[in-house]
Order: sequence, then C-alpha cells, then structure tokens
Amino acid sequence: MMSRGATTVVRSVVGQMGPRLFSTGVMKTSTAALVGSEKAMVAWWITSSPVNGARNASTMTLGDKQQKEEAVGGSATAAGSSQKAKEVVSYWGVQPPKVTKDDGSEWKWNCFRPWETYQADLSIDLHKHHAPTTFLDKFAYWTVKSLRFPTDVFFQRRYGCRAMMLETVAAVPGMVGGMLLHCKSLRRFEHSGGWIKALLEEAENERMHLMTFMEVSKPKWYERALVFTVQGIFFNAYFLAYLASPKLAHRITGYLEEEAIHSYTEFLKELEKGTIENVKAPAIAIDYWRLPADATLRDVVMVVRADEAHHRDVNHFASDVHYQGLELKDSPAPVGYH
Repeated sequence: MMSRGATTVVRSVVGQMGPRLFSTGVMKTSTAALVGSEKAMVAWWITSSPVNGARNASTMTLGDKQQKEEAVGGSATAAGSSQKAKEVVSYWGVQPPKVTKDDGSEWKWNCFRPWETYQADLSIDLHKHHAPTTFLDKFAYWTVKSLRFPTDVFFQRRYGCRAMMLETVAAVPGMVGGMLLHCKSLRRFEHSGGWIKALLEEAENERMHLMTFMEVSKPKWYERALVFTVQGIFFNAYFLAYLASPKLAHRITGYLEEEAIHSYTEFLKELEKGTIENVKAPAIAIDYWRLPADATLRDVVMVVRADEAHHRDVNHFASDVHYQGLELKDSPAPVGYH
C-alpha cells in the first residue's frame, strides 16, 4: 500500500496538471486503479524532479534499484565488466605493460621490475667501522647503541622477527633524506647531485628487505603493533634530526647499518648451527637478487647483509661530505652503489 504522504503528493501533482487532463470518464475510474496509477506517477515525479532526482540513487529501495538497472541495460555479465574496465584504462591512454622474464615466462611482481634486480656484491668489507671522534659522532653512536638494548630484550634470538623490525626502521632514513633534499632542490632551483635518487634507492632496497622477511617471519599482531609505534616515533625524530643537522642524521644511519650487519651476522650463525631452519628462499628474493632457483634463507641473509654494508658506506660518506663543509650536491652521489 502507498503511504498517505505519497498519495497526497500525487494528488497535488495531479491538481497542478489541471482539470483538462482528466475527462469525466477517467474520473469515474475505480479507486483501486487510481491508487495503482498513483504509484507509477510517484515514481515518475521522483525521477523527474530536479531535487529528488539527484537523490534518487540513495532513496530508492534495493528492489527499485535493481529494477531500474534491468530497465536501463540489464544485468552486467563478467565479460561486460571486463570490457568496461578496459574502456576506462584506454580512455586515459594508460596500458599496464606486459613484462616477461628472459625465458619468456610471465613476470609476476608488480612491486619491482626485472631491470631493477641485481646481484649483490658479497666481497664488500663487513668489518669497516667509523670510530666516533667528535661530539656529534659520539652522540650518534651511543644513540644507536641505546636503541639496540630494548631490541635485544624483546626479540632475543628470534632473528626473523628482528630483521622485520629492523627493516621497518632502516627504510625510513633514505625516504626522509630524499624527501627533504627533493624539497630543498625545488626551493633553491638547483640539482641534487643525484643524491635524491641515491637515498630513495636505498629506501626502496630496505623496503624490499622487509617484503622478503615478511615471507619468512610471519609477524604476530603485537609485533605489528610495535612496528606502528617504533616507526611513528623514529620517523618524526629522524625528520627533525635531518632538519637540524644532516651530518648527524647520516651518521646515525651509518651506525644503524653497522648494527644491522652485526644482527645479520648473528642470524647466519644461528642458521649454520641449525637453531633456525634454513628453509627455501622466498620467490620474491630469488627474483630480486637474481639468486639461483635452489637458494636458501642463508643465501638471502648473505645478500641482505651485503646491502646493509653498502648503505653503511653511503651514509658515512654523506656525513663526511657535510663535515668537510660541503653540501651533498657538491659531490656526485653513488647511485647504484649496492
């Protein structure tokens, strides 16, 4: 049945249309027929009204919406939906590239491409250390050492989860430094010497470390919650530190990378002792580092540790550039150093 309000609306609309529209014969139509016509007229009035027509999609019931869709174009099939998606993409002229491997098989990763992969340089010196001499160096060194203590207490020998936490922090400095240098380049209308690319490259590499260890560690909910807290604090603290003193910020990152090398060395010891199972390397790691198909977790830790050593060198070098009274743009960036 129609509501009293709807009947009143229809009758008011009918009254506005004038008495000429209805002949005497029509006026003698039964009340039931009038009520049926009222329902059709309400639907017409709602859809044609300039105000209510705009609200039609939100005020109609689900059944009315379905009837309207069927009246307009019928139910969409799977093929029709696929065609519609293609039309949207082609409208903007953006077509996702079809990437394949060297053997012609499909490339299944969207987070990186074959030309972004590489083979890590495992011959890099892992024992290099910047001895702190100035006040800023000592401040950076002991800041990092103090951060290591709660990490050791929380994770202990669970190096898979430790690596996950480490990478969520290690991927922050490159992004913050690259972002601030990018803004500085825009403000001063000057080139960065390639340092924006170098730092963002570092951040991306660290993020890929995280994507790899996510496949290994399977972090629990409270470990994910800890990541939220630590990353939120560290990002803002590092952002302010870089604004205040880039040479301090890069030195902190250099010492963080030294600690990362130590953590991954301990990780390797546990793998060799059998305390941690040397499982098959994740597929994403095999493609990213161009590892052999039978690579294991040990091989992954080896290449990740080498990456950290390269990041150590880049950040200590960046800090030394500032210590010499220069800006990073004055010295060409070691793009692709890892």
